[in-house]
Amino acid sequence: MPQVAARISQDHEKWLKDYFKTKSAGAEFILPWAVDVFFKSIRGVSSEFSVAELKTILESHRDVKLLPSQSKQAYLVLRVQEACSERSVHIHHGASKSNLEVKLRRLSDLQATAVMIWATAYWVSKVWNGIPLDDYVKLSCG
Repeated sequence: MPQVAARISQDHEKWLKDYFKTKSAGAEFILPWAVDVFFKSIRGVSSEFSVAELKTILESHRDVKLLPSQSKQAYLVLRVQEACSERSVHIHHGASKSNLEVKLRRLSDLQATAVMIWATAYWVSKVWNGIPLDDYVKLSCG
């Protein structure tokens, strides 16, 4: 099995040790579980949004560094609102700002985090480098 080295807080390390036989056993369970939850969330949530709305969300996450402490629905709404107000990304992609905001506010923190990971991945992943927004939306949400 490939190795992954991650930096975690002391609280997270303690939690892994408390809930699993070893810290490694906990990490080996949690990481695949988190990936599965991410893909399940993206598949479920993406069908709620139009292509124009998904492209607006993507554009709103250009140059955003996602932090675990900001992985909440309120931060997603704020990022999209700011991008719409400051750069009119919703107009560029043909999305309704008010409809998009209503949909974003319906998301749980878990769903919003999956959306933010998905959106930032487009901008930082070498796999998607140079792939048009439309293709990313179709390939990763279709």
